[in-house]
Amino acid sequence: MTSVDLNADMGESFGPWVMGQDAALLEIVTSANIACGFHAGDPDVMAQTMSDAQARGVGIGAHPGFADLQGFGRRRLHLPDATLRHLVQYQLGAAQAMARAASGQVRHLKLHGALSNMASEDAGLAEACYAAALEVDPDIIIMVLSATAQQGVVERLGCLWAGEIFADRAYNADATLVDRSLPGAVIHDPDFAAERIVGMVKAGAILPENGDPIPAAIDTICLHGDGATALQIARATRSALETAGISLATFKGRRGAFG
Repeated sequence: MTSVDLNADMGESFGPWVMGQDAALLEIVTSANIACGFHAGDPDVMAQTMSDAQARGVGIGAHPGFADLQGFGRRRLHLPDATLRHLVQYQLGAAQAMARAASGQVRHLKLHGALSNMASEDAGLAEACYAAALEVDPDIIIMVLSATAQQGVVERLGCLWAGEIFADRAYNADATLVDRSLPGAVIHDPDFAAERIVGMVKAGAILPENGDPIPAAIDTICLHGDGATALQIARATRSALETAGISLATFKGRRGAFG
């Protein structure tokens, strides 16, 4: 039986400003990518999110991004490699500390927003980020955008990794995500999103908006909680996968080349 993980970005509230629907998502997902305070989140939010994830048996991940609270980490910044490395290590260290305080453990790391998009295009940038994380924790599982430069880097590094696809984002023909500023980049129809994901999992491939199917490691599916229909998409996706006989489980990570 095919098995996949469902993940969501969480812990992105800041003080009294609430972002997302974390409590509801924790009833749906099997892994949580928790903001580390640079693009979103704060120590109180991190602590609560870590505790809630641990209590529900949801895998905990660090979700580092650019130091860009105002832009929510979605603005492209160009930084020296040394700064990128320290940026990732600092945030991963914070996540590890908060997870341990909640009697949990950081299992994986997933880059956020513009940092992730840039790493999907630039292998050098991806390697700077991932190698930095592996210096802190050689056993951490790196979550990558499947079939992009990110995947090539983790295959070459020989580390544990998991391939990710998105339930609510459109794809370019090279497996990168369509820019959010473009029409149709974000999918809002729950039924369409769910049917599309089941099709991808069964095909073992990303199905771009234009172009041929792209064979892909589909270990985990990203859901979101910050859109008008995001929670409905999350529920519909989980239901459709289960109806199709696809089981849900936290990913274990793979090593080496895909395929």
